Amino acid sequence: MLEIRHLKTLHALRETDSLVVAAERLHLTQSALSHQFKELEERLGLQLFVRKTRPVRFTSAGLRLLQLADSLLPQLRGAERDLARLAGGTAGRLHMAIECHSCFQWLMPTIDQFRDAWPEVELDLASGFSFAPLPALARGDLDLVVTSDPIDLPGITYVPLFTYEALLAVANQHPLATRSSVRPEDLASETLITYPVDRDRLDIFTRFLEPADIEPAQVRTSELTVMMMQLVASGRGVCCVPNWALHEYSARGYVTAKRLGEKGLFATLYAGIRADMLDSPFMRDFLLTAKDTSFATLEGVSAAPKTK
Repeated sequence: MLEIRHLKTLHALRETDSLVVAAERLHLTQSALSHQFKELEERLGLQLFVRKTRPVRFTSAGLRLLQLADSLLPQLRGAERDLARLAGGTAGRLHMAIECHSCFQWLMPTIDQFRDAWPEVELDLASGFSFAPLPALARGDLDLVVTSDPIDLPGITYVPLFTYEALLAVANQHPLATRSSVRPEDLASETLITYPVDRDRLDIFTRFLEPADIEPAQVRTSELTVMMMQLVASGRGVCCVPNWALHEYSARGYVTAKRLGEKGLFATLYAGIRADMLDSPFMRDFLLTAKDTSFATLEGVSAAPKTK
């Protein structure tokens, strides 16, 4: 009667607080997910949650199943890891680099969990800001690269981790703070603060300003998100960062977050992996752990399209 997939869908609904986003995360249509819930409720003769409520309000039956999910799903993942070890592949190497200044918020908890689960895997993390990590991945010097700028390389597969929205941070007193969204021409007189990477790797330039033939009045760089927010809050510029990196500052009223364009500026974060590593049990587990951790810890991310 009760199946693992039912616990996974309830867990996803609680984590996302939305049937639409939960369906995306589980790679189902919204109608398929709704049908699954309806079928289960008919089997049980109990309603699991109250429809059209935000946040989602679970019934006593739904809360009891969520307790079961919290207990059983981690055990299931642990058993899958143990079976993978029995099948071989417990030892290996996972050397990775990141091309994302704000990724540490979810990547470090992922690495901590992975170390505990795969102690025999040699794990190493490097910053990808001082060298070209994707060519190093293709050469075999690295095993995984976290990037939002995938390039076609022989033997490299890009696994989508999640999709996010890039937002503009402005001072609370800034004239743009009252606008519903920001246009490219609004930044022509602004100081744009960016991370110290080439502008051809920054979406604010390649997908927002350059198509409109707009150049900001000045560009300055900062390595740390917290320093960028301090500069923005004090009125010394504006900056474009992922929604999850900006949320903790905007939620506290430190700065104001604005959408770039009426439809927003969205991007996907990928894990670049050599094709020969894709079937490694510890690599598969790392990717699952990374996705679970990002959805649990980051505000405003959603399930990404399937493999690029």
